Amino acid sequence: MIYIVLNGGAILAATLAGLVLGTIWQIAADRRQISGRGWIGSLAFAFLAEAWLCAILAGALILAPPKGSVWTMTIGSAVVIWLGFVLPSLAASYRMRALAWRAVTVDCGYWLLVMLTQAVVLRLIGLVPPPV
Repeated sequence: MIYIVLNGGAILAATLAGLVLGTIWQIAADRRQISGRGWIGSLAFAFLAEAWLCAILAGALILAPPKGSVWTMTIGSAVVIWLGFVLPSLAASYRMRALAWRAVTVDCGYWLLVMLTQAVVLRLIGLVPPPV
């Protein structure tokens, strides 16, 4: 996992970009302002979750086979990870707790936006593959 250290700056920048856009998405979707002490803890937890997901995405982008254009692989990797892991996990857990489909849609949309943003930022900054 040395690639995480080698790409720490890019991962941090992509995490922050995803966090900002994702927070705007959540505020717009919920149509309310986030406030109170719990907001800081929630934001900190979201930062850690997004940073970890961004690190995994960075690894996927480094390992992505050069079968298509760079941007096809960039966007495709984010979408495949989202479709394969994020969407089914959230949808299943939300529905098992009998939460409304709107909550599923808003939060799945949030994570798709975050992952696409992160993938674009990682690609624009550039990633360093681990030494062989």
